[in-house]
Amino acid sequence: MPDRVYPDTASGSFPAPPSTAEDQSGREIEFRAVDEFEGEVLDDTVEMYVEFDPTDRAQGIPPTGEGRIRNWLETIAENSINVVARHGEDVVGHAVLVPDVDDPASIEDVGSIEWELAIFVLQDYQQSGIGTKLLKHLLGHAIELGITHVWLTVERWNTPAIALYERVGFEPTGTENFEQEMGILLD
Repeated sequence: MPDRVYPDTASGSFPAPPSTAEDQSGREIEFRAVDEFEGEVLDDTVEMYVEFDPTDRAQGIPPTGEGRIRNWLETIAENSINVVARHGEDVVGHAVLVPDVDDPASIEDVGSIEWELAIFVLQDYQQSGIGTKLLKHLLGHAIELGITHVWLTVERWNTPAIALYERVGFEPTGTENFEQEMGILLD
């Protein structure tokens, strides 16, 4: 099934949304799974990405410009797994698993395919533990759905992101010129 190399042992359990947790700055953050990007959650997530510093973009995502952001979220939402982090009324983080298949509509068993991960946390909320908690909640939700193989690529210079992924259980699985591929096997 998987085309990539994954760790030999599965990672343990992770919390699943919905839940709340305090970040390292004492802010109460709510983690919530998003079945569809529409209405308020779509508008709030678009607003987060409009505020997102474009220098923190990776591999062309998130897109820039409100219209492109909205279109991107609506496009990926149909077949992806999404969890957002909220502080009060504001979305401050978004993590997504996208199926690594040519035709997402043909997915019959989510556990039989690989899923690519992307995670974004608004700059004012970085370095406070939100990224770790958001990632863990996404993986907990993925386990509930039967997903087992998750991978990502990260720019080699992005040592804070690599450290985050390793803390959660991702392991390096391959390399490209400027990117490190990592994978996790979920229990």
